[in-house]
Amino acid sequence: MLRRMIWPLVFGIGGVAILVSLGVWQVQRLAWKEGILAGIEARIAAPPVALPEAPDPEADAYLPVEATGRLGEDHVRVLVSRRGQGAGYRVISALDTGQGRVLVDRGFMPTEGVPPLHAGPVTVTGNLHWPDEIDGYTPENDLARNIWYARDVGALAARLGTEPVLIVARALSVPDAPVEPLPVDTANIPNDHLNYAITWFSLALLWLGMTLHLLWRIRRRTI
Repeated sequence: MLRRMIWPLVFGIGGVAILVSLGVWQVQRLAWKEGILAGIEARIAAPPVALPEAPDPEADAYLPVEATGRLGEDHVRVLVSRRGQGAGYRVISALDTGQGRVLVDRGFMPTEGVPPLHAGPVTVTGNLHWPDEIDGYTPENDLARNIWYARDVGALAARLGTEPVLIVARALSVPDAPVEPLPVDTANIPNDHLNYAITWFSLALLWLGMTLHLLWRIRRRTI
């Protein structure tokens, strides 16, 4: 009887050990990701600084900045959905600082809204961001109706004649209704490691249960 139980026992223990180790690894990854998210959140909330001369997408990601200039009359509407408000648009405008032109994500506007024009200088406080929102399922932009489906910084810069630099506004120095700032946060950064850990530990329990059931059946057949 013991000879017949050796290999099922070896496979059972080995499988449980592998699945548990994968679960532990995901717990470790969870702690690592939470540390990264905490660092990003602290960076987002830091006091703003002047806009760098040549912002770098890697070094300056989420950098809080303050810039003053004139908002262009032209703008781009990026389709977005907001909880509790439904569909609307992110309003992307050009900001001419006198030393260059950058993009400004002014925030969320209802689909029936019209962004106001500002004749004088506007101070924008926000965070530099280069969002990665394009995948194989992203539709082509509807340029005829000025409806975009993702914030492609390079394409937006070409459209509005700016540098490929985007400030996502937290606040403007002038009233901008019906546009409401939609600041950068970490809500859209994936962090599924807890779910993965639960999955691996659950599979380990299932594997253990199946192994014990198999050993019980082998024992019954040999009695």
